[in-house]
Amino acid sequence: MHIELLLLVISLLFFVSILVSKAGGRLGVPVLLLFLGVGMLFGQGGVGIHFDNIGLAQAIGTVALCIILFSGGMDTRFDDVRPVLGPGLSLATVGVLITAVVTGFVLWFIFDKTTLGVGMTLTSALLLASTMSSTDSASVFSILRGKGLRLKHNLRPTLELESGSNDPMAYVLTVTFIGLVLQGGSPRYGHALMVVVSQLVIGALVGFLTGKGMVRFINKINIENTAFYPILVLSTCIFTFAATYYLQGNSYLAVYISGLIVGNSKFVHKRSTRSFFEGLSWLAQLSMFLTLGLLVNPRELPSVLVPGLIVSVVMVFVARPLSVFISLAPFRSYTAKDKLFVSWVGLRGAVPIIFAILCRANGVPHSDIIFNVVFMCTLVSLVVQGTTLPVVARWLGVSEPPTEQSRIENFDIEFPEEIKSATTEIEIIPEVLRGGSRLMDLGLPERTLAIMVKRGDLFFVPTGKTHLLPSDRLMVISDNNAELQQTLTTLGFRPPEPEQETPESAIGEIIAKVNKNKKKRQSHGKRGKH
Repeated sequence: MHIELLLLVISLLFFVSILVSKAGGRLGVPVLLLFLGVGMLFGQGGVGIHFDNIGLAQAIGTVALCIILFSGGMDTRFDDVRPVLGPGLSLATVGVLITAVVTGFVLWFIFDKTTLGVGMTLTSALLLASTMSSTDSASVFSILRGKGLRLKHNLRPTLELESGSNDPMAYVLTVTFIGLVLQGGSPRYGHALMVVVSQLVIGALVGFLTGKGMVRFINKINIENTAFYPILVLSTCIFTFAATYYLQGNSYLAVYISGLIVGNSKFVHKRSTRSFFEGLSWLAQLSMFLTLGLLVNPRELPSVLVPGLIVSVVMVFVARPLSVFISLAPFRSYTAKDKLFVSWVGLRGAVPIIFAILCRANGVPHSDIIFNVVFMCTLVSLVVQGTTLPVVARWLGVSEPPTEQSRIENFDIEFPEEIKSATTEIEIIPEVLRGGSRLMDLGLPERTLAIMVKRGDLFFVPTGKTHLLPSDRLMVISDNNAELQQTLTTLGFRPPEPEQETPESAIGEIIAKVNKNKKKRQSHGKRGKH
């Protein structure tokens, strides 16, 4: 294929995926599932793009997962994680092990003792279960943050910590059982356990040291071209992954911990670096899911439909709940409903498929069946669990009443995360000006500043005597959320309705409703005059 044609195909795949994700997001369909669907649509069962390069698919998946885990670590705040460190790590280690063991024995029975089977051994069944034993970080981050679920009892940081840190355990189990299957004879489970422990310890140590070292290096070096700083951090991510591999450690755990250290440290140009990795992470997810969609052959899926559905039922309703309840048993702060919801967020995604590709790349017996079963289970998980998270959260009573999120859309200004003040954008409506059109007439709280006004295409800094007009956009910053909320309510802003999306703050809940109710307020005012 000519490079021009290759670039044309890639650009069309990205373009179609983004358009489809925008439409599907409104219907509550997980974005990553849509990316996977676009890949299948353009693949062998659709448009006809033939892609069967296992090595290239594995390379794309490995690099993409490395970036996703590092970015997920950067977005995880120590303040959120610290209270749930014990439960999260328990789910990421003990939970993964229990899921693999329980699912493996059930699969061994299904594939060896029934007419659905192919004579799969216990070790092969445990390998298949290990590939699916972790929750997928890309899926969890995307769905929880994309749907804006506002969960109680620290459930969100628990789930994000688990999904970001449990891939290493699943990877170690997968690699270990690949070795056991290929070596044949009597498996050495004691030696395999030692390998698991050593890889986790080395991975955690390397990730911590590289993260700390990069932060110190960035703060000391002085580069005139500021665009190089995000690239420096990216180089740290890649170096951490590769170096940990050669040190016989767990590379996935290393990059996550390195990202966690970097994201929670102060360093120059941190905001631009976070923005860079946010876009890069989405590019990685898009590339990974498109590649996996192209790789699968839809004609092979019907043959594993029944086994795949059985495995999915076992994973969702038996292995996952059992592992969650056992892992969280020592932590009394989680109620039974909390544990049921955590069980339901056992989302599978690209990671199990990448591990299944690893099986194919190493020539594991029945690797084609393993790949197709894993792919089928991933589809079921994203469709069944991914689309129903908000409904299940409300049914179990573990979510707060959601409201529409307020966003700064007209002012390209961001503040360092160390500044805890609330920044809000307000659209001036006639009701706000009923006490006077000057800024000083609004009666904003003492520790609240109106720092900029957008009028049409004109931006300017207001003073107290500035006359405001309807449709002006006012950017406000405050360190007194409660007082500002009360002031905005007094000015005529109604509280949000429960069906809207989740806010970042109480102020956002009030202000985000303004645009939606603008016409309703104006018509109400006209009726009042009559």
